[in-house]
Amino acid sequence: MKSFRKELWFQTSSRRAFINITSQVEKAIRESGIKEGLVLVNAMHITASVFINDQETGLHQDYEKWLEQLAPHAPISQYRHNDTGEDNADAHMKRQIMGREVVVALTKGRLDFGTWEQIFYGEFDGKRKKRVLIKIIGE
Repeated sequence: MKSFRKELWFQTSSRRAFINITSQVEKAIRESGIKEGLVLVNAMHITASVFINDQETGLHQDYEKWLEQLAPHAPISQYRHNDTGEDNADAHMKRQIMGREVVVALTKGRLDFGTWEQIFYGEFDGKRKKRVLIKIIGE
């Protein structure tokens, strides 16, 4: 069995963003030379997420609205975490909802996806550098 590791780095200009990283994951698969196995894609920061869904602008806008209703940013005084001087408690909660990582089967050198599935990086406390780990194992 072989393994391959690669990091992606992101620094968004906005506090929140959804970035389609499917092509970057596919590039890592090609670089790895692995044809059969598993691909782990993991947000390596507690206020960012990796998830699978559809590349559809309306859906992403719905996510924005829904997440803000569940864990509104303001007022920041509503969260005990922010008593430490932070202002990102909502980002921690949004990450918890959207998830830390995804694992996708790799078949014949390709992501074994269902219809419309894509991999996204979700940023909930942006404007600083963060990383995503891609780990591929298999033959």
